[in-house]
Amino acid sequence: MRILLVYPIFPKTFWSYEKILALVDRKVLLPPLGLVTVAAILPQEWEFKLVDRNIRQATEEEWAWADVVIFSAMIVQKQDLLDQIQEAKQRGKLVAVGGPYPTSTPHEVQNVGADFLILDEGEITLPMFIEAIQRGETSGIFRATEKPDVTSTPIPRFDLLEFDAYDMMSVQFSRGCPFQCEFCDIIVLYGRKPRTKTPAQLLAELDYLYELGWRRGVFMVDDNFIGNKRNVKLLLKELKVWMAEHNYPFRFDTEASIDLAQDPELMELMVESGFAAVFLGIETPDEDSLQLTKKFQNTRNSLIESVETIINAGLRPMAGFIIGFDGEKAGAGDRIVRFAEQAAIPSTTFAMLQALPNTALWHRLKKEGRLRENQDGNINQTTLMNFIPTRPLEDIAREYIEAFCALYDPVKYLDRTYRCFLMMGAPSWKAPFKMPEWVVIKALLIVIWRQGIKRETRWKFWHHLFSIIKRNPGVAEHYLSACAHNEHFLEYRQIVRDQIESQLAAYLAQGAEKPYVPTQAKTEAVVS
Repeated sequence: MRILLVYPIFPKTFWSYEKILALVDRKVLLPPLGLVTVAAILPQEWEFKLVDRNIRQATEEEWAWADVVIFSAMIVQKQDLLDQIQEAKQRGKLVAVGGPYPTSTPHEVQNVGADFLILDEGEITLPMFIEAIQRGETSGIFRATEKPDVTSTPIPRFDLLEFDAYDMMSVQFSRGCPFQCEFCDIIVLYGRKPRTKTPAQLLAELDYLYELGWRRGVFMVDDNFIGNKRNVKLLLKELKVWMAEHNYPFRFDTEASIDLAQDPELMELMVESGFAAVFLGIETPDEDSLQLTKKFQNTRNSLIESVETIINAGLRPMAGFIIGFDGEKAGAGDRIVRFAEQAAIPSTTFAMLQALPNTALWHRLKKEGRLRENQDGNINQTTLMNFIPTRPLEDIAREYIEAFCALYDPVKYLDRTYRCFLMMGAPSWKAPFKMPEWVVIKALLIVIWRQGIKRETRWKFWHHLFSIIKRNPGVAEHYLSACAHNEHFLEYRQIVRDQIESQLAAYLAQGAEKPYVPTQAKTEAVVS
């Protein structure tokens, strides 16, 4: 059996980093970990080829070679996924589809001709698909009623990837998150009980990457890396030793909840194991909105103090922010900008709230009749809200545009990054010196030319750089890397402005609907 694995195109997003990747001659930030895991679960006597369409298109020879084409996609990849399913069907291929987006909205991939729907988690549903194929069946829907034990998940087939095209590799230690944020689809897809691999499993994956010659960053793509703190500490204690024995070949990034700040041992273990950055879902500094959306873990301690604690421990924070929560007061965009400045968070994802399929938010809004037709929502930063908010959408959109552009003003970004790295703890270990590749040297020279000579940032760039080298030299390399990130955001903020303004103009031309007034507020208005 010949299997062609195809990963659809991502539109430009916060995470696409085109300008930064171009500096170092790479095409994509992260590989399709789901597909290489699928390839590891399927029978190993089958033949596999993988095409990541963010790198290149499938060739005619690859299409002709395949007996079955397997796709996996997230919701932001929706359009290219649907197009590619149709492309495969036009060529007479059997098509199998899985991943977060098909699992959430299976009817959409069915409508364009997908034959097999391998939904939920593959450790359970892929064996069902294998049996169906071996029986000679040509269609089927495979679903799971429970969550798999991920200690049985095999090492992903990293050998199928075009290593030179990626900036980082991906590994996964756990699935699921213990919290109950109303807008999040992670708990819908993977549950609230974090399931972890064993430390030996994860180290075996790193061994394989090491054997294949990988020596750059690795993203630990867990939904919440610290969801099971006991198990993650067991991993980190072994990872710390592994990294030292291998002369620190990788730097890790991951995602975690803000309560990381309340566990000094965990932060210390992460830094000693080679973790450099952590993505934090802060969402909003407005406590009323956090309470409403059930993000209670963000209300227990000062958010600014928590971020500062994480920075002091030696981790660069990346933060996610959202605008458009119910009951939100005017000026939410400005409050987010002020918070990012006060907390000295260099990189921030920022988007308007979306009701993702089957989340608690989606069900509530559907019951209230607030979902917009033909708008399934996505987490891209260039999309208007897919439901009727409690204040005018025009106001939210304009606040969002101005706040997004303010966050990535080149001078403000440099200042925030400088303040962050000035107080950042440096790791106690040091990787052996090795001469950087020419492509990295060239990228550094380009950043110096643009930010240190060509632009208005020139004086701040040199002042901040020399100050970091003098006052906190252990983080200088990491600081320069963070400075380079603004090459992407400078262009991307204009993309956000252009696309949101275009969508907003079309929305207003159709006649903007009135904001939603909750039943209780309507009643109070009548009484008064």
